[in-house]
Amino acid sequence: MTDVAEVIVDVPTMQTDIPFTYLVPPELQQVIQAGMRVVVPFGNSNRKVQGFVLNVKNIDEKTQEFELKAIDRVMDISPVLNQEMLALAEEMSQTTMSFKITCLQTMLPSVMKTSYEKYFVLIDEVSEDIQFDVFKGLHEISWTEAEAQGHLPLLTRLRNEDKIEVRYEVLKRNKIKTKRGFVSLLDFEQVEEVRAGIRANAHQQQCLLAVLQTLQDKTMLYQEAQKNYGLTPGTIRSAAEKKWLQIVDVEVQRDPYANHEFKETSAEQLNDEQQTACDEMVHAMDDNQATTFLLQGITGSGKTEVYLQVIAHALDQGKTGILLVPEISLTPQTVRRFKERFGEEVAVLHSGLSEGERYDEWRKIEKKQAHVVVGARSAIFAPLENIGVIVVDEEHEGSYKQEESPRYHARDIAIWRGEYHGCPVVLGSATPSLESRARAQKKVYRHLQLTKRASSEAQLPDTTVIDMRHVIAKGKMQTFSPQLLERMTEKLAREEQIVLLLNRRGYSSFIMCRDCGYVHTCPNCDISLTLHMDSYAMKCHYCGHEEAIPKICPECHSNKIRYYGTGTQKVEEELQTLFPDTGIIRMDVDTTRRKGAHEKLLDTFGRHEASILLGTQMIAKGLDFPNVTLVGVLNADTALNLPDFRSSEKTFQLLTQVSGRAGRGDKPGEVLIQTFNPEHYAIQLAKKHDYESFYQTEMVARHQGNYPPFFFTVQIVGSHEEEITVAKKMYEIAEQLVQSVSDKTIVLGPTPKAVMRVNNRYFYQIVIKYKFESELMTVLKKILNESQQEIQRGLKLTIDMEPLNFI
Repeated sequence: MTDVAEVIVDVPTMQTDIPFTYLVPPELQQVIQAGMRVVVPFGNSNRKVQGFVLNVKNIDEKTQEFELKAIDRVMDISPVLNQEMLALAEEMSQTTMSFKITCLQTMLPSVMKTSYEKYFVLIDEVSEDIQFDVFKGLHEISWTEAEAQGHLPLLTRLRNEDKIEVRYEVLKRNKIKTKRGFVSLLDFEQVEEVRAGIRANAHQQQCLLAVLQTLQDKTMLYQEAQKNYGLTPGTIRSAAEKKWLQIVDVEVQRDPYANHEFKETSAEQLNDEQQTACDEMVHAMDDNQATTFLLQGITGSGKTEVYLQVIAHALDQGKTGILLVPEISLTPQTVRRFKERFGEEVAVLHSGLSEGERYDEWRKIEKKQAHVVVGARSAIFAPLENIGVIVVDEEHEGSYKQEESPRYHARDIAIWRGEYHGCPVVLGSATPSLESRARAQKKVYRHLQLTKRASSEAQLPDTTVIDMRHVIAKGKMQTFSPQLLERMTEKLAREEQIVLLLNRRGYSSFIMCRDCGYVHTCPNCDISLTLHMDSYAMKCHYCGHEEAIPKICPECHSNKIRYYGTGTQKVEEELQTLFPDTGIIRMDVDTTRRKGAHEKLLDTFGRHEASILLGTQMIAKGLDFPNVTLVGVLNADTALNLPDFRSSEKTFQLLTQVSGRAGRGDKPGEVLIQTFNPEHYAIQLAKKHDYESFYQTEMVARHQGNYPPFFFTVQIVGSHEEEITVAKKMYEIAEQLVQSVSDKTIVLGPTPKAVMRVNNRYFYQIVIKYKFESELMTVLKKILNESQQEIQRGLKLTIDMEPLNFI
């Protein structure tokens, strides 16, 4: 019998989306486990590629029909993915039409996807033989050296016994933070011998010797030695020359919240509705029921406190918990509440951290030092074990769906992991997606409601809709209506705070020549360039193209170039003119690029150092500032006018969410919504905070249009540098689909996408709407497989199951 490993290789094609069998060399038989990464020869040229081990088994060499290639080497000393993640990757590849290797790589922090050197570091006592024969009396040994000397089986055993740990050092960019330290090389007998040779007045050396006696196998940092004992770097270096100690670089785990002060908090008293919801979730957890709850609570109803208490119960039971939030702008306040409640138990995973910080937080989870994970979409892959509850806050948000392969939705992954662990999944929102609300109505999800604000003093704000058509009729187009300006002036006079929403960043939407009508467009995309005054440039928000602002028209050479449309930059400028003595904060993609910018801006607003918070949709959710008494929506029509069947739903959700930022304390709040479509039901029902009426109205429209949640949808997008090539291919695919599916399935297209050309590629799409189609997955896989043959000709094809964006 021979040990073999089934390996998924890092060659993303349909032909390699199955495991390949490799021999396990004798020296690796005690090392190889499922979930490890390995390097294997692949193809006729035997090029070396990476791969993931899915399974290790024995086979009879006599029954093997052809000679197997052997694994070249292993990349990990222990599995980086457990059995749950391997099973999840299989599920994801099937449900998202993605390659298994892409799904597996998605689960790892980005630092583990780059080139790096690895070191085995001693963290506990080992025998003298190992200390001197393997580690040569040092504190650590590189993976390369250990592998060359055949020590991997021994080191694997030591890793399983928690005697050593693996340290990663990225070669391309330094991802491991280290500090200089030292470890003692002296045993008891040597100490007495050394002490006899130290002069009586050599106080530094005597002090260092006393310190070395206490160290044994532990490491002391230079900073600690200097601060606590007054030892100088020169004394330490001199001792190293005398072989008293060894100087080492010690990895220091980065804590993105090390400089934050968190005041410990305890559980708050829940109201009747909160307590009922909490009890039901706890009951499901105690009974190991994989129940999905839809927690529908109005803004300010105390959903976060319910999450905290349910997760606290999970920790009391020795279990773990995950909380997902849709935007990194939500994490500062959310992290603060969780850190204040659970302290060091909390690990944070989101794109606002550096790669090194994310990696250290991931390892903190892997080492079981953290039992609660708070983060954005990818945090759903956190390597927690024994999960007690998973919470998806603001579950309606589109940012939970990944737009690149694998095109997974974090909500679906959460439900899958809930079933795997037998734990409840909580989907929380004031404005649930229609799909989730419909599933709750059909009893697929357990529906729980919070209908009143958690604070007895806080009431839902009064909302006024302002018809901007009347404002224009009285004069030129204005950003602020007279009513909004009047209310802002009153609030500022009372030293209250204001939140203004405009879901369009930049200075102006486009520039146009008033003589010939020329609009400055992107040379790579079919979209106008947006004016940004902070960098004094025209930018494309699709491909990133950037160029200087033209002073004369490129077509007619007129100097009558004018700015049209209003973005957050321009509004900020207007506010500074209108209220010169008022602090103003602008939050959009441009002002929050730097690490920690979200938290810094929100902290400034929370300390009342600014009275106006202006921003895009990132300010609409989750923020809790009791002194905010006025919310102004400058243009409610930005989402309403999009060619998307979800435009009404997105508008209602955004307006309801941002309205909820007002009146969260003991001061009454009000909301002013500026719009050119005041009669639209999404706006009128958002004004009344009436989700149920909106749900019923929108469901009628969805039913009439054969849209979700009444139909499932699939979007096939093809692109090529030549329009005729992609159009021809998409028509062939459409014909193939029509011949393969039943008459009840609707195939729309192919049609050019709303923005047909992006980055010099032409995009066409086909949309499939179906209820029950048993052969569809087979047909789609066939189409994807056949498209692989045309990749070399420049054709790209993607298949998105349940897309959120059809534009």
